[in-house]
Amino acid sequence: MCGMSAEFIERMPKAELHLHIEGTLEPELKFALAARNGLELPYGSVEEIRAAYGFADLPSFLAVYYEGMSVLHEEPDFYDLAMAYFRKAASQRVVYAEVFFDPQAHTRRGIAFETVIDGLRRAQADAEASLAVRSRLIMCFLRDLSVESAMETLEASLPYGDSIVGVGLDSDEKGNPPVKFGEVFARARHEGYRLTMHCDVDQEDSVGHIRQCLDDIRVERIDHGVNVLEDPALVRAINERGLGLTICPISNSYVAGSLKAPELKRLLGEGVRATVNSDDPAYFPGYVNENLLAVGLTRDEAVQAQRNAFEIAWLDPDERERYLDSLDEYAASAGP
Repeated sequence: MCGMSAEFIERMPKAELHLHIEGTLEPELKFALAARNGLELPYGSVEEIRAAYGFADLPSFLAVYYEGMSVLHEEPDFYDLAMAYFRKAASQRVVYAEVFFDPQAHTRRGIAFETVIDGLRRAQADAEASLAVRSRLIMCFLRDLSVESAMETLEASLPYGDSIVGVGLDSDEKGNPPVKFGEVFARARHEGYRLTMHCDVDQEDSVGHIRQCLDDIRVERIDHGVNVLEDPALVRAINERGLGLTICPISNSYVAGSLKAPELKRLLGEGVRATVNSDDPAYFPGYVNENLLAVGLTRDEAVQAQRNAFEIAWLDPDERERYLDSLDEYAASAGP
């Protein structure tokens, strides 16, 4: 296998499949939006905000994450949030992204669903036209809220179904297993949405939650999911079904104390369609290039991770082939 340079990673065409748009809210933009909306932040500077990002686990991260969203009020706020990410993605040669958004985190603050999605959709259109970054939206349900709230959110999304490719499940996993939302995900499937769910790293009953995702919910991919390695039968089932895992190394290092780089390499070696993503890069500092570099992949492994991303992305077959052809051409022409 060949070694890999930072330049090789930086220039490689990429897909990102595990990116929370609210998790891209950098401190500088947070201050700008607070000023625009007449809000006062409990921080005096960008440095103070970054110093507050001392997460030890998933719940401590989520507390800061939801607090940070308080500056998002109007449609232009969501537009600016998304455009800032798309500009960063373009600079890192991300050509396609499937972007999570958390409408319940906004509607429970009194922000209308259409305010959120209109801003995001406008940014998507502008990013595709001006930056050549294509994207789709995945609507996540907050698993620590009620099933009724999730179903209401699903119903609110239906008029915008042509803009939302799939649904996911995120937030605090403790006491909120996948099967809690079985009825909601069954309805989402009936409505034509694709299905994914978070199975965060090293959480309570991680393996059991992965099994529920496969057998009860019948997802098409799993977000995080590294703990699948604890059960060889689950690894076989994932490979047999051609499912993928969207792994986020730098965020792993904050909430689980490890990048899980050996596990990522093992998954790639066992033929699992594992991918590398940035999760919440404003809080776990590092976008997709930094995540790829952090885990010390060989060139072959890095190309395979990106091939996996395009293969498990929710793309039309012709689109997928164009992206894969571009990746193959790049890998062949990049030289040693």
